[in-house]
Amino acid sequence: MNKSFRQGQILKVIRTREIFTQEELARELSQQGIQATQVTLSRDMRELGLVKTADGYRQLPARPLGPTLADVANEYLLDIQVAQNLVVLRTSPGNASALAAAIDRQDLGDVVGTIAGDDTVLVVSPDKQEAEHFRQMVVSLIAG
Repeated sequence: MNKSFRQGQILKVIRTREIFTQEELARELSQQGIQATQVTLSRDMRELGLVKTADGYRQLPARPLGPTLADVANEYLLDIQVAQNLVVLRTSPGNASALAAAIDRQDLGDVVGTIAGDDTVLVVSPDKQEAEHFRQMVVSLIAG
């Protein structure tokens, strides 16, 4: 089990469930086939910037590592279309990666992931409704 995958699963667990102790977190990970010692969990939690709140462990907000989605969309987005649970965004040549990275940094619930080419970003959503919600959100960013 690599560290990146384990830490990704830790974030997924704390975003979907209220976890108040490391033991609860270890139990949830174990149900997914991920075994981690208390020492490993402590280190992972520290590296991920997790803090204990009244609602369980949460990740501290990270500083943005680049331009905002609104900035990138306003600068490079040419077209946006929904196809079932997929959203296809067209950009000017060479700018799809910047747009995909800005989308990924948003950590949106209606986005499962992105794939970027040279001038096209494919956004995968859980379902058609979430895809349409994402499209409307992006359109509102460039209209505002």
